[in-house]
Amino acid sequence: MTSDPNLVLGVLTENSGFSIETTQRDAWRSQIQILQKELKPFTGRGTVFFEFIVPRLGKRIDVLVLIDHAIFVIEFKVGEALFNRAAVDQVWDYALDLKNFHETSHHCVIAPILIATQTQGTRGQIVTSHHNDGVLLPINTSPAFLAATIEEVLAFSSGAHLDASAWANGRYRPTPTIIEAASALYGNHSVAELSRNDAGEKNLAQTSVAIAQLIQDSKQRKQKAICFVTGVPGAGKTLVGLDIATKHMDAESDLHSVYLSGNGPLVAILREALVRDEVARKKAVGQKLRKGEARKAVEAFIQNVHHFRDAYLSDERPPVDHVVIFDEAQRAWTLEQTTQFMARKKGYPDFNRSEPDFLISCLDRHPDWAVVVCLVGGGQEINTGEAGIGEWLKAIHEHYPDWEVHISPHLQDSEYGANGALTQLKSRDNVHHNDDLHLSVSMRSFRAEHVSTFVKHLLDRRTDLAQAMFQDVQARYPIVVTRDLDKAKRWLREKARGSERFGMVVSSQAVRLRPHAIDVRSPMDPIHWFLDDRDDVRSSFYLEDVATEFHVQGLELDWACVVWDADLRFGEAEWEYRSFVGNKWQKIHLAHRQMYLKNAYRVLLTRARQGMVIVIPPGDPEDPTRDPAFYDPIFGYLTSLGIQVI
Repeated sequence: MTSDPNLVLGVLTENSGFSIETTQRDAWRSQIQILQKELKPFTGRGTVFFEFIVPRLGKRIDVLVLIDHAIFVIEFKVGEALFNRAAVDQVWDYALDLKNFHETSHHCVIAPILIATQTQGTRGQIVTSHHNDGVLLPINTSPAFLAATIEEVLAFSSGAHLDASAWANGRYRPTPTIIEAASALYGNHSVAELSRNDAGEKNLAQTSVAIAQLIQDSKQRKQKAICFVTGVPGAGKTLVGLDIATKHMDAESDLHSVYLSGNGPLVAILREALVRDEVARKKAVGQKLRKGEARKAVEAFIQNVHHFRDAYLSDERPPVDHVVIFDEAQRAWTLEQTTQFMARKKGYPDFNRSEPDFLISCLDRHPDWAVVVCLVGGGQEINTGEAGIGEWLKAIHEHYPDWEVHISPHLQDSEYGANGALTQLKSRDNVHHNDDLHLSVSMRSFRAEHVSTFVKHLLDRRTDLAQAMFQDVQARYPIVVTRDLDKAKRWLREKARGSERFGMVVSSQAVRLRPHAIDVRSPMDPIHWFLDDRDDVRSSFYLEDVATEFHVQGLELDWACVVWDADLRFGEAEWEYRSFVGNKWQKIHLAHRQMYLKNAYRVLLTRARQGMVIVIPPGDPEDPTRDPAFYDPIFGYLTSLGIQVI
């Protein structure tokens, strides 16, 4: 830190990658002056990184300093006289991101430091969090106490001396939320930057490359093809679809593609997130963009599958897109559901096609080539009339003999329910199996990749397998159970750090949680719930509005509270399925409705990235609709798996 300040400023300006405003240049000048004074006692003991890029967050850390055995993440608020909550969360997020996703930071002491340059006399305390993972609680300090703060952290902690070169060369292996990933991809990042690259596990980029190659081959050979991409919950199927779509956003290109989903909340949330992010991105480089303008481009990129379908009911021309990505393809409608809807809502009394059949037929109108990419989740059908993937295979078998079919071998696994339809396709010679079309590792639960497997065993009531898997999961992914909702809320608030999002999720059939101030029939806005900050009462942070399986499918929280009602009960031999009608619970007899309810809990129990608390209400012996006998066996089953009670 003995370099000429003007030289340091020049290097920063030259390498910034964007035009530098006067305010930014003055901020850098102020930072350099403070650091040269405060870091002087540590000369020769460390390395300083300015504007350190955090790929997953798409942000830059003001200053990152390695001294002896510790990493100091320093965020300056030049000209500020207050330490506001957003700034504290910002520097905390940076530190957590390094700890979780930067290979050579995993075992390091990391101290997030926030400096408000107009403060005097503020000297923050050095405190560890109860997570005990080496990330200290954020330290607020005035500029004059930076050196003393660093000295205290070094004395307070211990560890191996950091080699700056080896540290900087450490791999960054992020696991972004779908909202973060969509924003990054829309901002021209590649999926390879955003995905895990663990030894022995396929990278998302491998699947994305396989699909891109299929698209190119289909165009060159003037061939029509459909491919089925499978994956465990949270493995990144949506991310792969968005990657393909963002690579081909040019409307003038033959390869122009569109991302479609029948998941209304997911479409609305992703659109709003991309609009907000694009406006902020332009503002950061001095450009003005109105939300309305940004929204037009985003709405063309991400569309609701039902709007796409309706557009081509009356328009018999081929779609403008040669490539269409259908997310959550297993949720497309059956023949019966589609026929009823078309007659009742659209005025087509003679419509006799399932939704998959009609959607394929739209692409089949192209005279040369087309590709349909189906992203498939196993055990994810949660609503009346959702066909499962078998309906797509049936349509291909019966009506499109010339289409090439590319299938993940895992499509034959039991949770996809496609074995009968796959058997029909065996006689065709244009069916190809490709291992690269399966994503086997959950990115959502980056702390424990096998959470989805544990949940599967739990719901299948495979007690021995669930117990064994829980032992593997619990070391890095805390799961606890309680009978007390207030305890669960406190647990969430204690666990979440920085801007980590938490919220309550319940089954859409959980109508007898009203005594706990949980009303599933009360409307909530998923955009506010998922995107707004903790100071907004409509956000998930307030733990007032709850989300159901319909709101959260395809999305995720960092920490989740799953409140379990008497709709899914632990019977002696198997689950008992109930729906509340009028003033009492009634048995659900239809197999497909039982499947929807079980899958609803599968969705709820796989939403959290870092951990969850499950609440089993105690019931009320004075209320026959909340008899403790409905709830006690569920609690007993979960504790028998080894889940800790709080």
